[in-house]
Amino acid sequence: MYTLLVMRHAKSDWTTGDADHGRPLNGRGRRQGLAAAEHLVEYSPIDRVLCSTSRRTRQTWQRVADGGVAAGEVTFHEEIYESTPADVAPLLQALPDGARTVLLVGHFPCVTQLVLELALHDDHPTWTPVLSKFVTSGIATLEFRTPWAELARHSGRLVDFVAPGRP
Repeated sequence: MYTLLVMRHAKSDWTTGDADHGRPLNGRGRRQGLAAAEHLVEYSPIDRVLCSTSRRTRQTWQRVADGGVAAGEVTFHEEIYESTPADVAPLLQALPDGARTVLLVGHFPCVTQLVLELALHDDHPTWTPVLSKFVTSGIATLEFRTPWAELARHSGRLVDFVAPGRP
């Protein structure tokens, strides 16, 4: 079994005047990152983390790590920033079979599109309304029976969605 955790970055600060790629987390986002760690610690150690290069995604991962989540290897990918599922799929398909649990930290709307692309079609009626509002720090959990190299449309099962740090 392979597990893909797809996480949207925590809440960013729009008041800094920074360009989109350089926007940091705000106070709520920093709290959300720690709250996400409380959920993700059950998967720790995570074999691989694939993270966008944006400041807010890097800071989100750092807050998750500060919250006690360990990872075997963490890499940062421009392909995850302003991306589509077609941009991200090659990163996932290139993962080694030994990476059983992977966390992808990315952006809306790609996180929603990716999950809907990979999840079994039968999962969509239940999850589409939730995923269409894939909130900051939201985490979707997908499980696959096939190795990463064989990842394809509707090849996984969406088993969970949580929104850490939200009432």
